[in-house]
Amino acid sequence: MAAGSDHGLKRIVWKRIKDTIITDCRKSEVWKILILDPFTTKLLASCCKMSDLMTEKITIVEDLYKSREPVPEMKAIYFMTPTSKCVQAFIDDFKPKPKYKSAYVYFTDYCPDNLFNEMKLYCAKYIRVCKEINISFLPQEAQVFTCDNPEGFKSIYSPHSQDKKKTLETLAEQLVTLCATLDEYPGVRYKKDGNMENAKTLAELVDNKLVKHYELDDSGKKKGKTQAQLLIVERSFDPVSPILHELTYQAMTYDLIDIENDTYKYKSKDGSEKQALLNEDDMLWVKLRHKHIAEVSEQIPKMLKEISASKKQPDEKITIGNLAQMMKKMPSFRKQVTEKTIHLQLAEECMKHFSNNVEKLCKAEQDLAVGSDVDGVKVKDPMRTLLPVLLHPYSTYDKIRAVLLYIFSLSGTTDENLNKLIQHVKIEDEREFILNWKELGVPIITSPSFFSRKATRRDRSQEEKYNLSRWTPVIKDVMEDAVENKLDAREWPHQSECPAAWNGSGAVSARQKSKPSAQDERRSGSRLIIFIIGGMSYSEMRCAYEVTQAVKSCEVIIGSSHILTPTSLLDNIKALSKGPMETFTIEERSNA
Repeated sequence: MAAGSDHGLKRIVWKRIKDTIITDCRKSEVWKILILDPFTTKLLASCCKMSDLMTEKITIVEDLYKSREPVPEMKAIYFMTPTSKCVQAFIDDFKPKPKYKSAYVYFTDYCPDNLFNEMKLYCAKYIRVCKEINISFLPQEAQVFTCDNPEGFKSIYSPHSQDKKKTLETLAEQLVTLCATLDEYPGVRYKKDGNMENAKTLAELVDNKLVKHYELDDSGKKKGKTQAQLLIVERSFDPVSPILHELTYQAMTYDLIDIENDTYKYKSKDGSEKQALLNEDDMLWVKLRHKHIAEVSEQIPKMLKEISASKKQPDEKITIGNLAQMMKKMPSFRKQVTEKTIHLQLAEECMKHFSNNVEKLCKAEQDLAVGSDVDGVKVKDPMRTLLPVLLHPYSTYDKIRAVLLYIFSLSGTTDENLNKLIQHVKIEDEREFILNWKELGVPIITSPSFFSRKATRRDRSQEEKYNLSRWTPVIKDVMEDAVENKLDAREWPHQSECPAAWNGSGAVSARQKSKPSAQDERRSGSRLIIFIIGGMSYSEMRCAYEVTQAVKSCEVIIGSSHILTPTSLLDNIKALSKGPMETFTIEERSNA
């Protein structure tokens, strides 16, 4: 695995899979077939390569739902989610006639008794092993996980939802498997929210399921609480961060460039279509992803210059064109340069968007978000900040983002004012982009008597390096307060208490840069796990790394149902008021 994930979730998950599935199967010398459903396919793809599986004597990877040729002399490993659809597909492989010699069955999570009994009834004589391995989340990055459930947003926040309780129940089960994989039994807290109950409900569900899980521990010993804390928050606790134009490399890339399944598609100099995967196997991506675009644009050409200098190239301006020439002349040079060329191209593309539109937008956005201008002067009339954005021919989405930031800065606006803004942006028929935020508990319309107390933020004026990046996601304050044991118990009630280390003795200032000596060794000493209901943004993911880096004594892990981009969030918000979902069609599609 790449060094970026050496201590990370991906390595832990792959080790867990190796210690269970692979170890069991090693005992038999025969090469085997691995059969996966859509979720376990994603899970394995996130933490290992085909070559890793080959090393473990797995020659073929098949799709559980596709029709397959029988191989009666081979043993098959089934790694799947415990759903009726998966279990039925499994039974069909052995009834009436077995496709394989025998089956080793592994479930991602607890298998309900009715499904287990059905399997036993039809396939008992073929099943050699049947285990639940407790991994029903996706390790996205070293310190980031998702529950792979973007549809959960609508289930939880739509007024027409019919499966909200079931969605929260599933998220709770997935969070318990995360804790089990990390071997943590955390204290659970949630952010209290006047008009929303999801965080409280999820905290209760997780806590109850953790109690059950650790009572039924295989070792027969009851596990005590570990030095970990799990905090659960609603998306509404910070509506600003996922809407702003962010200028750090990863966030900017996913906001401005069309990236699907972490794949960057680009044209090479000869016009051919190429693609690159933006993941932790690309060490340059790991190194650059959280840096400001200004630094990235400076660093990549510098790296390329160093390479060209080592190849005694004339010191000329580095361009994609002359790099291509150099690569043709020196094949050995190709590998070194390819990675850097991809990022040079990607950074250039980001910078093009930046200089065309984003730079002008950022000033207004930052002033509205922070509430003051670059010189620290309070924004007295936010409408004066917003108007230039509305009068400029920006895209509709950009204007909606600015209007929302204006409304958030005032904690809501009047009906009359909102109607004017909607006419200005010309979204009379699509006002749900703005109005539906109320479903998340974010105030959009205020009554004259309404008074909102804005949460006090940490003073970061000394940390600011870039005028257009003055906003810090609220989750970073939360992380630092949690590590320093400063969370207010009235705002953050304990669903279950945390161990003593979180009650003062383990608190370490996120401000002080602790020495990377013995403190580094304590990294596994305590973990802070943050779960955001309703999606997390790339800038919030970055905060987990920044706080871990600053504190050293505590590893921060962040997760959510899915990862958001500003556009995908706005589309999700708009769709909330549509009628009941045809759950069946969606379910079929996601399992197809």
